Amino acid sequence: MWFAWDGQRARFSHTRNRQKYRNLENDQRVSFHVQDPDNPYRTLEVRGRVESMVPDPQALFYRSLQKRYDFVAPVYDADIRVIITVAPISFIAVDAGLTQKELNDLTDLINKQRANP
Repeated sequence: MWFAWDGQRARFSHTRNRQKYRNLENDQRVSFHVQDPDNPYRTLEVRGRVESMVPDPQALFYRSLQKRYDFVAPVYDADIRVIITVAPISFIAVDAGLTQKELNDLTDLINKQRANP
């Protein structure tokens, strides 16, 4: 899902007629993953809470995302578009399928086995 990050908040464009929107109305907890396009084993999980879901009836934010992602097309659902703003609570970085702690623990274990064959 396309998003914008301002250094403190993530913003998404969505529509009010989908199940995801209804789910967020009932439970503001969210998580999303960002994958490194150059390394599919390097990801960032962001956990947070929805701060707001405000109408975007001209789809101005959505159009800005289209430009950012270089996929400009007509917006036929502008009248039901909303901007979902998410405040992060925690971040979990994973590299090579392992968290940094797991990678450090594995490296320590390998080094110990090398030192004591």
